[in-house]
Amino acid sequence: MRSLLTVCARGGSKGIPGKNIKPLNNKPLIYYTLKTAVAYASLRDDVDIYLSTDSDEIRSEVDKFSFDSVKTDYDRPKELATDSSGKLGVIKDVLEFAENKTGKKYDYIIDLDVTSPLRTVDDLQLAFRKLKDSDAINIFSVNPASRNPYFNMVEHRENSIYVKLVKDGEFLTRQSSPEVYDMNASFYIWKREFFEIDQKNNITDKTIIYSMPHLCFDLDHPLDFEFMSFLIETNKLDFTLLK
Repeated sequence: MRSLLTVCARGGSKGIPGKNIKPLNNKPLIYYTLKTAVAYASLRDDVDIYLSTDSDEIRSEVDKFSFDSVKTDYDRPKELATDSSGKLGVIKDVLEFAENKTGKKYDYIIDLDVTSPLRTVDDLQLAFRKLKDSDAINIFSVNPASRNPYFNMVEHRENSIYVKLVKDGEFLTRQSSPEVYDMNASFYIWKREFFEIDQKNNITDKTIIYSMPHLCFDLDHPLDFEFMSFLIETNKLDFTLLK
């Protein structure tokens, strides 16, 4: 079973300018994802790691790490490096490139998101095994949600100033409400057949989740970056992050 592991990092970022290589505890943000990717691949002999970027600056920064197993010769097309470019189209393109170059056919595709680096090798191993041993075609990482649409999330009623609960229910406490999850964007794993159907997003009738047993969140706002920096620099994480 061959796996392609992708690390996607485009050059443009409006929320946190230059975030993919912005220093986090004295290392570029992308370093943490690549470190985990290399550690995961080292435990197997069937994983190829490819960087997907449109930025020479990011590619140069990655080359400085001297991760021999990370291939940086793929150039992401400009049309797949815009604010509106979906992740699945990006993955499909690098998958085609890698298969044409290596002559291999990948059974699994794994993507690690640079902006959500709080993951472990164990997370990847457990999620991969969960997907492999099921009839599902993809899996992605989540955390238990702090807000619940059955209990404490509201939306406007149609064409009205009045509001209602997002999900119908008569639950009196959050604990008694159905369990819901936040997609933390840390990693996605697909069986090859996922990319052989015309699927527009990651939610299918055969999608499962891996709930992380530790803190994980992605970086959308400069304050998120400051918070993550504090957690790493002061060793406040509830797990061990590869550094």
